[in-house]
Amino acid sequence: MGSLKMTEKAPGAALPESSCAYLLQELKMIWDEVGQDQSERERILEELEQECQEVYRRKVNSANMSRIQLHQALAESEAEFTNLLLSLGERSFPGRPEKMTGTLKEQLNSITPALQEMQMRKEARVKQFMEVQTEIQRIASEIAGRLGTEAVTVNEEDLSLKKLEEFQSELQIMKREKSDRLCKVEEYKVLIHNFAKVMGMDPSKILANVHPRLLDGPNEQQTKNISDEILKKLNMTVQQLKEEKNNRREKLQNLVKALTNLWDTLDTTMEERQPYGQMKILAVTSVNGMLGPGSLTLEIIQQVESEVQRLNQLKASKMKELFLKKRAEVEEICKKSHMDMPYQTEMDKIMNLIMSGDVVHDDLLKTMDEYIYKAKEEATSRKDIMDKVEKWMTSCDEERWLEEYSRDERRYSISRGAHKHLKRAERARIIVNKIPGLVEQLMAKTQFWEQERNKIFYYDELPLLAMLKDYMLTLKEKEEEKYRQRVSSQMVDGTGIT
Repeated sequence: MGSLKMTEKAPGAALPESSCAYLLQELKMIWDEVGQDQSERERILEELEQECQEVYRRKVNSANMSRIQLHQALAESEAEFTNLLLSLGERSFPGRPEKMTGTLKEQLNSITPALQEMQMRKEARVKQFMEVQTEIQRIASEIAGRLGTEAVTVNEEDLSLKKLEEFQSELQIMKREKSDRLCKVEEYKVLIHNFAKVMGMDPSKILANVHPRLLDGPNEQQTKNISDEILKKLNMTVQQLKEEKNNRREKLQNLVKALTNLWDTLDTTMEERQPYGQMKILAVTSVNGMLGPGSLTLEIIQQVESEVQRLNQLKASKMKELFLKKRAEVEEICKKSHMDMPYQTEMDKIMNLIMSGDVVHDDLLKTMDEYIYKAKEEATSRKDIMDKVEKWMTSCDEERWLEEYSRDERRYSISRGAHKHLKRAERARIIVNKIPGLVEQLMAKTQFWEQERNKIFYYDELPLLAMLKDYMLTLKEKEEEKYRQRVSSQMVDGTGIT
């Protein structure tokens, strides 16, 4: 109660003391008028004092809470500012006051702009990190051959420029690697297109078999697959196409060479050569080896191959005719010289080769000409002997006639032209008497011929020397038989033989 009476004027009070005093005075007047007792008055004044204390206490507590919050906000701002400096890798910030002075609100208001600036810097730096790390992750996925990319997490504890530069350096390295890989992919694609163009293939199908993303679509920014596996597959595809191209080129070159040889062999006209003698063949046989589009298609190769087969069949037919003509010439030489047919086995093999198409025209002519030459050479070496053989054969004919004449001499003497028969008989005796000497000469020449060549001299598939020896033996037997007949005849006549 006394406190209400003795209340001093406090600075900043919500209600002036004059107002409180006026109200208290008014309350006393009411109590006096009503007749309020003193104890009740003291109780009420005590309650008023307690209620005032409660109001002031709540206001003090509220003010104190605000002060605590301001201290906490200021501490959190300073801590956040410090963390931002650390995460951004900066030692200081020019916009932050060096010394904090003034009320708490003034201090908080002084640091807030610098804090907001640092927060904006952090957001911008995080965005930079996100962009760089996202690009790194995307390129890494392309190099690894992954279709999707993993979520990127930025480490906000280290947002320094040094760390950003490290990521940017890593990104540049990966971009160079990507560029190198893309260049390699493009090189492979160009090679595949070139090979496909020359061989009449569809490059899109070839690339699709390697990987569908290698095809050029409407969205050129789509994720590329430039993994080691793709590069390996592309390299393998290029090597396969290169090998196929070389095989086709070699095959076509061989076919063209064979075709040219067939043209020369068969004297093919220019009109017949025209469809095959232009760009298709010139491209393959050119000095610089440049190939035009469609030069090595399967259709072209099959077309030339069919022509080669047709001409080979025609050549085989003509070569057969030529071979038979050459062989007939050898047979005629052998027939005239009464010698065995040489190289029969070899010529049978040649015939088989002709039928199979594996014989070369020039080799055939050369071989058959060699056979003819050797046959003529052997026939020449046999000529002297053959002349004497013919003479011997003629003498044998005379001998047989003379034997017939001797057996039936009376018939020849009474027939017309007996004197002619007599003259021929005299001439035959002269020839027959020379036969032994002729045979001996022939045997000597034959033996010399055989020794010189180390082979047997055959006459119509019979050894001539054996024939001559048989003849000499027969001749000797005839002489002995004649001798026995003369002896027997003289004994019958009684003349006797000394």
